[in-house]
Amino acid sequence: MRVILLGPPGAGKGTQAASISTEVGIPHISTGEMFRAALKNGTPLGLEAKKYMDSGELVPDDVVVGMVNERIQQPDCSDGFLLDGFPRTIVQAQKLGETMEETGLKLDLVINLQCSDKTVVARLSGRRVCKSCGAIYHVENMPPKQDGVCDKCGGELYQRDDDKADTILNRLEVYRNSTEALIDYYRQKDLLKDVDANAQREETLKAMLALIKK
Repeated sequence: MRVILLGPPGAGKGTQAASISTEVGIPHISTGEMFRAALKNGTPLGLEAKKYMDSGELVPDDVVVGMVNERIQQPDCSDGFLLDGFPRTIVQAQKLGETMEETGLKLDLVINLQCSDKTVVARLSGRRVCKSCGAIYHVENMPPKQDGVCDKCGGELYQRDDDKADTILNRLEVYRNSTEALIDYYRQKDLLKDVDANAQREETLKAMLALIKK
């Protein structure tokens, strides 16, 4: 099963993808986490991506496409994968399709998480991330046991620059201008299904799993 998750920032793609990965047994591939790992390690790719990520802009196609293509060829993706955060432009979608066709792979499903701006701002502005292990929390919906401290590893929690109010609004504008067109692109290919992501996390997950298992 090869699945793409679409939706605005804050729709819950990362959180839901992690749960689906465990439930279905396919790897969750997050381009955001891949970039942040590169940044943490001080690689040229990470430094190049930082200036775009910090301002909420999209990382250029030539930086991200090659990295994702290489990742989906790894052995753990032989039975499928779940892409979160890619593709974000029509060009990226086309290049992904070309690569999959060349390697004999087939995209099975695209899930579009529909979420209001109000919900997005509330979710992202309250999000906190562990500096050590990358675990995600929310100050209201999913707080850590101890304020500012990760339950899993004891690491320090922080607010990412791209989760601050001004950047969130910019990210939504970028999404509308560059990424929203993907909804029509995949709908025309009869691959896209809509899911309400304004609902409680468990309800959204249930709806997504029903589509995947179907």
